[in-house]
Amino acid sequence: MKKSILTLVIVVLVVGALLFAALHGIGDFIQPVSKGVVLGLDLVGGSEITYEAKVPDTLDTTELEAGMEVARTMMQQRLDALGYTEATCYISGERRLVVEIPSVEDPEKAVQQLGATAVVNFVDADGKIWLSGTEIEGAEYEFSPIDSTGISKHHVKLDLNADGRSKLRDATTAVVSRSDGKNYLAIQMDGEEISAPYVSEVLDTDAVVISIGSAEDPEGQARYLAKIISAGRLPFELMTAKQQTIGASLGEKSLSTSLTAGLIGLILVMLFMIVVYRFMGLISCIALTAYAALFAVAISVLHINLSLPGIAGIILTIGMAVDANVIIFERIKEELRLGKTLRFAIESGYKRAMLAIIDANVTTMIAGFVLLWQGSGTILGFARTLLIGVALSMLVMLVLTKVLLKTAVGLKITNLKLYCAE
Repeated sequence: MKKSILTLVIVVLVVGALLFAALHGIGDFIQPVSKGVVLGLDLVGGSEITYEAKVPDTLDTTELEAGMEVARTMMQQRLDALGYTEATCYISGERRLVVEIPSVEDPEKAVQQLGATAVVNFVDADGKIWLSGTEIEGAEYEFSPIDSTGISKHHVKLDLNADGRSKLRDATTAVVSRSDGKNYLAIQMDGEEISAPYVSEVLDTDAVVISIGSAEDPEGQARYLAKIISAGRLPFELMTAKQQTIGASLGEKSLSTSLTAGLIGLILVMLFMIVVYRFMGLISCIALTAYAALFAVAISVLHINLSLPGIAGIILTIGMAVDANVIIFERIKEELRLGKTLRFAIESGYKRAMLAIIDANVTTMIAGFVLLWQGSGTILGFARTLLIGVALSMLVMLVLTKVLLKTAVGLKITNLKLYCAE
């Protein structure tokens, strides 16, 4: 009896702690779900930009697929570099990239920044390109002296590969020997001149400095330039095909209706379990509450990007969470009707139902992993919440309900009518 009471107290405390953590958070590690969950584009609003790759018709399917994947990776890196850490980029169709940026305040600026292909060229006064971005291995922002004055300046340091060093030597040799006074080598990005340093000697080095000069925000421009070049040059030109802005009011309405639907679903499932399975249904409701709180903590700690399909995955797992209990409770009822004792019926019910439960959940998780592997965009949100929900439901609904049922037996709650045996 004492052991059962202690177990019940521990369960109540754990469930209470999970609910508190979900609603209020615990210190800096666990944020309340209202702050820890990252809302997706369809919930919080933002910008959706569709790019179409301008590629030669002679490019075969394999090369096109490889190029699109490289473009997607580089675009995602560029989004991260520009501070859009919650933005996503995915391939749509054969030649389209879709970029989703939640909570963006200036979509036009985002389009301008992302639209730049970061093609860097070193051009002489006659327009001849001596070096291109393919010879650049990396770019880094620095604030240090770059000339004999010893004055620190904001600049970008480019690291060249061996081919780039050789081309730089040839370029500076040609520029120095000019007799028309145009002894400079302009550095251009996307056709626009960034800097045009005067060349007084032949350079044989693998490091080049781009001075920002008298820009309005030299540090910001230098940092942006370093990041955008580091993100890499896209393998082909991307054209803006469509830009769609989703307002916050639509997101708030979608979030409100989705949460309402989830709450209604949760309540209906609980009522069904209590009506059909009586005391076992009540225990299942306690476990379901713990499951919901643990789910909220999990997506908050993991900073899951929650979209409408993700919420659909959560609502789906509510029903799946009690599915295991339904199977187990039916097995327990069968054992009790055969005249078995309550304690033995609980053990036997779990053993008989375990294989079917594992099979059902494993097959669902396989489908979720396939969606995670092959899916893109909002499908990924659905797959993530589905996988988290299935894993947590197996943990909570199997372990916690069994502990509570055994605790009830220890507390002498053994009237078979409560367990639907009579």
